[in-house]
Amino acid sequence: MATISKLSSPGPSSSLRSSTGQPRSPRPLCFVQSRTALRSLAAASGLSVKSDRSSRSSLVVKCSQNGANGGVVKRTTLHDLYEREGQSPWYDNLCRPVTDLIPLIESGVRGVTSNPAIFQKAISSSNAYNDQFRELVQSGKDIESAYWELVVKDIQDACKLFETIYDQTDGGDGYVSVEVSPRLADDTEGTVEAAKYLHKVVNRRNVYIKIPATAPCVPSIKQVISNGISVNVTLIFSVARYEAVVDAYLDGLEASGLDDLSKVTSVASFFVSRVDTLIDKMLEKIGTPEALDLRGKAAVAQAALAYKLYQKKFSGPRWEALVKKGAKKQRLLWASTSVKNPAYPDTLYVAPLIGPDTVSTMPDQALQAFVDHGIVSRTIDSNVSEAEGIYSALEKLGIDWNHVGTQLEVEGVDSFKKSFDSLLDTLQEKANSLNLVSL
Repeated sequence: MATISKLSSPGPSSSLRSSTGQPRSPRPLCFVQSRTALRSLAAASGLSVKSDRSSRSSLVVKCSQNGANGGVVKRTTLHDLYEREGQSPWYDNLCRPVTDLIPLIESGVRGVTSNPAIFQKAISSSNAYNDQFRELVQSGKDIESAYWELVVKDIQDACKLFETIYDQTDGGDGYVSVEVSPRLADDTEGTVEAAKYLHKVVNRRNVYIKIPATAPCVPSIKQVISNGISVNVTLIFSVARYEAVVDAYLDGLEASGLDDLSKVTSVASFFVSRVDTLIDKMLEKIGTPEALDLRGKAAVAQAALAYKLYQKKFSGPRWEALVKKGAKKQRLLWASTSVKNPAYPDTLYVAPLIGPDTVSTMPDQALQAFVDHGIVSRTIDSNVSEAEGIYSALEKLGIDWNHVGTQLEVEGVDSFKKSFDSLLDTLQEKANSLNLVSL
């Protein structure tokens, strides 16, 4: 616990079903908060709002005008994505000032995800953290404890901005995710303790604690869920590991002993673009016309099969028994949605993965591309047989899906560890440059 313990204290018809499968009222035309309302919320929370937000407000493009109760509402494809197809668009980035998120919320963003790499970039490239960092180190915090204080403040401030969406959707959206230390990826109990502690110190209803889907951490997921803590399970790269994650969520709900499960929610972050990056290299090495023709198709095909499994796992007697206690489905979240290969369409990992009760978290590149020219249509299960064919064809070529998942998981954990370690080094250097003494 040295890592954080030192902290101070579908189509139109499908959109009428809740995440528990129960009927619900049609979504209102828009959950759009006005700029004035959001700025008032930020001010009331003690957050400063700069007057020039041109860097982010460019996302509000190609808006159609739609009347709502006699008013005019600015809409983007992100609003349509949620209201017409039941998919929640989230933003995969976070930095100071968190009020930079206001134009994105206005554009239809409904949640935020973060990870060690995101914080490494945010903190190392900005002076916005200097004042708090100086105070923390001068008060006796060591570098790593100071890091977690910086992170917790950003998460708390972002949670405040999304709290209205959380309330409007009865805990369906409006979440901000913060990840346990990547150094704990092989530590079951350490991950449980870190998750509990982060949940306690952030102290926000709409925080998701991110836990990696490594084999040692799958039991952690069950235990954390059983403690009533909502979880974003990250770094899922294979259908087999995804099924283990779903089972851990269900096991956790059943073990919780809670009479009301409605406030314990979860998403399963299934990574996509990295799958194609690795498998494309394998296909190019094979080099046959059949192999080369399958480039850029593996990730979406596997995601479609994960969604098919999702539909199966969240149905039947076991699930229905949990629904009676208020349980909500663990939504599939599509992560790693930026396109790595410039030869591919820039919405490749967003447009084909649209479906009800799912989340798509997008970094700037993917988000701007989809807002600019994305097409909103249910696609995730439009051609499952084709996805199955691609999956099988890759197996016949010698692609071992479990091996792919394992390799990507190792690379993902290692990447986050390097970002985490690099950031701590950067903070140490910053402490030195600010003439601070590291304890």
